[in-house]
Amino acid sequence: MIPFNNLHPIRQSLAGEIAEAVSRVVASGWYILGPEVEQFEQAFADYHGVAAAVGVANGTDAVELALRAGGVGPGDEVITVAHTAVATVCAVERTGATPVLVDIEPLSYTIDPAAIRAAITPRTKAIVPVHLYGHPAELNQIMLIAQQYHLLVVEDCAQAHGALYNGQRVGTIGHLGAFSFYPTKNLGALGDGGAIITNDREFAARLRRLRFYGQAQRYLASERGMNSRLDELQAAILTVKLQHLDQHNATRRTLAAYYDKQISKVTLPKIDSRRAQIEHVYHLYVVRHPRRDELRAALQQAGIESQLHYPVPVHLQPAYASLGYTAGSLPQTERAANEVLSLPMYVGLTLPQAARIAAAVSITAHGGAYGRIAA
Repeated sequence: MIPFNNLHPIRQSLAGEIAEAVSRVVASGWYILGPEVEQFEQAFADYHGVAAAVGVANGTDAVELALRAGGVGPGDEVITVAHTAVATVCAVERTGATPVLVDIEPLSYTIDPAAIRAAITPRTKAIVPVHLYGHPAELNQIMLIAQQYHLLVVEDCAQAHGALYNGQRVGTIGHLGAFSFYPTKNLGALGDGGAIITNDREFAARLRRLRFYGQAQRYLASERGMNSRLDELQAAILTVKLQHLDQHNATRRTLAAYYDKQISKVTLPKIDSRRAQIEHVYHLYVVRHPRRDELRAALQQAGIESQLHYPVPVHLQPAYASLGYTAGSLPQTERAANEVLSLPMYVGLTLPQAARIAAAVSITAHGGAYGRIAA
C-alpha cells in the first residue's frame, strides 16, 4: 500500500538534529515561552523578511488571534471561503464576527476577488484569503479591494509555507499572515503549533498579550486574551525543520512536475499565472474527475491511498446551517467538492511510487484495467 502521507522519511533524515534540539529543551528546564520560542520566532520572521513572528498553540488560534489583533469582533463580518478546512471559519466565529462565505476561482481553488467585492457590506471588517493546497490566492486584487474599503487582510497560510506571489512569500502581503505547524504541513511540528507574522509592531505586541491571557506583565491583564502559546519543544523542532523547508518544497515541486508529465485523463492542478508570478509549494497535489469517487475506489483497490480536500464545503455542513446558505449558493465550490481528489504528495515519496500512482490514475480514468470510469 502506498500511503497518502508518510512523515517518517523527514523524521529519519533529521533524527540527529531533532534529538539534539529535544535534549537541549529537556535539559534546560524551561518549557513555555522561553529562548527556543524566541529563537524560532526570530528565524521565522527572518525567513519571511518581516518585523515579527509570534508563536501560538495552533493554526486555528493563529487566524483568530490575527483577526482579534486587527480589531475584529462581535457585529463584524469577515469574508472568506467555504472550500477550506473548517478551522478557517471556526476561527472567524470565535472572534464573535460573522463569516461571509464566497466562491472560489476554478483554476486555483482560491477566493474569487470579484466575489469578495460583491459581498462587502457596511459591517465588513476583514478578508481571510486561504492559500489552498500550496497555491497563493490573488493577493494584488485582494489588497486593492482592502485598501478601497479599509479592510483588514489576514492571510491563511496553513497550506502554503514558503509559497511565493510575485517574489514575496505568502503571509507578508496582507496585514498579518497566519500559519499552522500541524505535523502534515510543509513545515510541521511533532504536535500542534502555529504562528502569526506581521510588519506591524503594534499588532505583534498585541498578539503577544492576547496569546497570554491579555497580559503585558504577569498577573495583570490589560485586555481579555486566551491561552495560546507555542511550547519550547515544538519551537526547537521547528527551528531545525525551517532550515530544510526550501529543500523540501523543491522536492514537492519535482514530484508535482513528474505527476504533471505522467498523469492523463484527469484535470491536473494548474498554476494561475494570469495576473502574478506564482511559486506553488504543493502541500497537496489535487486532481479532478467528474466520477471522483469511483476513481478513488479503484486506486484503493490498486493499493494507493488518497484523500478528499474537502468533500463537504463549510457552508453545507450541519454546524453552519445557521449562516443560511443552501445547495447551489457557491457553484464553483460545490463542483470542486464533488470532483477533487488528493494524491500522495510528501517528501520521501519515491519516483517508482509516483510512477505507479500516475499509471493507476491514468489507466483507471481512461477506463482501463483498474476500472472503467471514463467520463
